[in-house]
Amino acid sequence: MFKNGPEYEERLARPYAPPTITLKELHAAVPKHLLQKSALRSAGYIARDVAFVAAFFCCAAYIEPLVASRAWGLVPAGAGWWRPAVVRALLWTAYWWWQGIAFTSFFCIVCVDSMGVARVRALTVSVPQLGHGTLFKSWWANNVPGFLLDTFVLAPFFAWKASHNAHHKAVNSVERDENYVPALRSEFSLPPPKRATTADYAEVFEETPLFTMVRMFVMQAMGWWLYLSVNKLGSKMYPKGTNHFSPYSALWKKEQRFGIVISDIGLIAMMSLLYLFARTYGWKAFVAYYFIPYMLCNHWIVMVTFLHHSDPTIPHFRKEEWSFLRGASSTVDRPTLGWIGRFFFHNVSHDHVAHHFFSHIPFYNQPAVTEAIKGVLREHYNYDSTNTFYALYRSFTECCFIEDDGSIVFYCGREGQTQRALAEGVVEEIKEKGWSQEHQDQLAEGMLSDSTAL
Repeated sequence: MFKNGPEYEERLARPYAPPTITLKELHAAVPKHLLQKSALRSAGYIARDVAFVAAFFCCAAYIEPLVASRAWGLVPAGAGWWRPAVVRALLWTAYWWWQGIAFTSFFCIVCVDSMGVARVRALTVSVPQLGHGTLFKSWWANNVPGFLLDTFVLAPFFAWKASHNAHHKAVNSVERDENYVPALRSEFSLPPPKRATTADYAEVFEETPLFTMVRMFVMQAMGWWLYLSVNKLGSKMYPKGTNHFSPYSALWKKEQRFGIVISDIGLIAMMSLLYLFARTYGWKAFVAYYFIPYMLCNHWIVMVTFLHHSDPTIPHFRKEEWSFLRGASSTVDRPTLGWIGRFFFHNVSHDHVAHHFFSHIPFYNQPAVTEAIKGVLREHYNYDSTNTFYALYRSFTECCFIEDDGSIVFYCGREGQTQRALAEGVVEEIKEKGWSQEHQDQLAEGMLSDSTAL
């Protein structure tokens, strides 16, 4: 449980060279029927998620009456005070676990439904400004359920969708990516690598295991809202005060502002309903039924999204070396929670590489897409069977910062070392064979014709 997966170790030992395959090869490998949407199947998945959340709420409503009635011999007559307390704690813990996962299913199905990659016509159809959904052909059919589900778990639907679309267009770009952007050496006021000493790194990063766990707890409990409200770990190209709630935030274009207002109205309405629930049934009921599962939902959101792109073996690219293919291939598939994660999280972790290359394909077809592209990506398909909780600790403690220079960079650990090296001569080879920056920028904006893009 507390060791690296074999795939991680193999990748760590292999010097990195950017993939030489083309997008055309990738898309040729995917059967065209996987692009098709099934409205009935899509609606079924949404109904299933809603049904699970409703069912867990109903189960929670029976916990206290069940314990009080000593039903099914759970609490024998004449038992001491501690036995009902233990049974109550076990039942509520079970509810919080499953409801937290069910809440996360709302976020995940909206994630895989609403995101779209850059508008490269060779890859997919043209998408609206806020992205085109993958579950239905209708904009309304995609966005109305998405708005309702996201709002229920207090996520600003149109705001987050817009910024996540931008992430898809610039994934793992040091300058232009939208979230989990690595900190720079200079941000910690560290000396240059040749002059830095062990004491320099220890002064910044050395801490007790307890303090590390406290910082991890803060990230898991509050990281989602810190990103939304103050752009924590967001792009450095935005000024201080950038957030997902102001329609005049630097994140948005003028035509996106109305969607931001709608997202804010949804959040205010949901929070008002929660306040009315608490006033009616008590704050203890609010905490037990909604708040604790909601906090666990935030944990899963941060855990899953952080591990997609924060890994010691995964490169980040500066503008002269970034391309859509290089960025999209630099993410990791993980078997988070096994069948539970695949079932409730809608393949978000299990098939994240395919999600970045084919985010216009319905999520229920993504496992087949993953199998189809493995043979094309070969060693550039990144999978990690490391226990996800251990991988979270590993990335949290080893992904500290990147260097201020370098076209292709890896995370440095607490002692300033990188875990993975570039293949010999790769920088020179990239410069000889790589696209021009103008070509890369055009690709990111979806401005190239089919023949030019591929």
